[in-house]
Amino acid sequence: MANEGEIKTLLKEHGFDKPDVDERKNTVAFPKPIQKYKLILESFNQNIEEIYYWIIGHLRDDWQFNVHKIKDIFAAAEASAFFGVTQQRVSLQQDQAAKYMKYCADLTKELFQVVREMRILDERTAYYEKTGMILDDKGKIVYDASKEIDPEGSEITLKGIWIDLVEGGSKNPSSVYGLSREVGFTILPDLFFRVRVKVGESVDEAVDKLEFNPKVKEVLKRKLNQYYEWKKRTYRELKTRRLFTLRYVRQHYDTIMLYIDWLKPYLRQIRRLQGKEKTYDEDLIGAFEGSLVEIETLATTAGKGTYKPVIIINWDHRTKPAMAFHAEAYQRGPIHVGRTIITMRAYSWTPEQIERYKEMRRDEDLGVLSSIDASIKEAVNALGDELKNYLKEAGEKFPEEKKPEAKPKQEGILEPFAAVFKGAGEIAGAFIPKKEKKKGPSPFLKKTHEKAAGSKALSVMWQVYKNFKKSHRFITW
Repeated sequence: MANEGEIKTLLKEHGFDKPDVDERKNTVAFPKPIQKYKLILESFNQNIEEIYYWIIGHLRDDWQFNVHKIKDIFAAAEASAFFGVTQQRVSLQQDQAAKYMKYCADLTKELFQVVREMRILDERTAYYEKTGMILDDKGKIVYDASKEIDPEGSEITLKGIWIDLVEGGSKNPSSVYGLSREVGFTILPDLFFRVRVKVGESVDEAVDKLEFNPKVKEVLKRKLNQYYEWKKRTYRELKTRRLFTLRYVRQHYDTIMLYIDWLKPYLRQIRRLQGKEKTYDEDLIGAFEGSLVEIETLATTAGKGTYKPVIIINWDHRTKPAMAFHAEAYQRGPIHVGRTIITMRAYSWTPEQIERYKEMRRDEDLGVLSSIDASIKEAVNALGDELKNYLKEAGEKFPEEKKPEAKPKQEGILEPFAAVFKGAGEIAGAFIPKKEKKKGPSPFLKKTHEKAAGSKALSVMWQVYKNFKKSHRFITW
């Protein structure tokens, strides 16, 4: 688990400045809430299922909140009888879990090779697109002069690639460089790199403008025709290959995330057995009887809005033994006393903040994967935003970015007449001061929306807290 410094860093990276550290000092990252309530329930044979589904059903059915599961973790003390029983049941699955770990590591390493291949494809297609060659919506190759950035330099680069890879360079006697050794064809390489067929122009028209030996012009036409045909076919092939490789990147990413979800309980127990992970609960000791279930959910309302009420609920369920006499077995044995700590936190967040919080939890999962192999962690950090950009292009959903600015409106027929009245208004404005209008919602209105969402989150959280206590016959006031 992370320490306090790592928690602050993790929260700050995702736009949350202040952490929430409770009295139990558990090293779990939570942003500082508006308000939080805590319930501690302890009884014999405490059942967490009834508590969980009661609260979730109350939020979902009575308050029309959408509930998202964020965390679902199970752990047990290694020396407990319950751990032994569960290990007997999952012993047949341990070999499969080891295979999943190997698959996860192999897929992660392969992901780096796939991303590297994407870089090479982007570099190669950039040469084509800088000459104005693009694919339209129907998949047809067209030339767009507005897309030309470095047409001459990119064309020379592609011609060099064609000579080296297709013709075999100077080793091939019939190549552009090979023919330049023959008498009368010394100028051929210079003409091949200098002549560029423009949009709407044929190779014959471009070459016939030159005043050279007809035989040289004939060979030049043949080479240029071969080159431009190769250019069209390879560009389409590269775009198709890039599309499938991009989908392959997302497939690798989704598979890795699936394996991480399956491996999470196993990794946590293995790290504790090796003494590499400190438990965040002082009541769960490896040599004692006990188990722990941690669940985290995020509830918010549907629909559009600047700010939304958000309630994050964390269930921390533990069992500890109480020695009692079992009549059917005529011996003493432990009866597990269930203790559940329910922590509710209220927030007023924008949809972007909600997505950033979910992303923070996903990053914690990637951290668990990276702990398996330090080299994988370094490689994941090296990929950085490039992997995320490829995943966005493939359709993976991440926190929304700022929308692009609107394009300026085109002038209409009445624009000259409107300009006359506009100019008169500017002259009048020089004598009558006018307040500037601010774009977007005012800070006061924004603060009002934030406060209203926070008030709703507090109100619903209080009702859930109060109704739960009343329905379970606890002391209320």
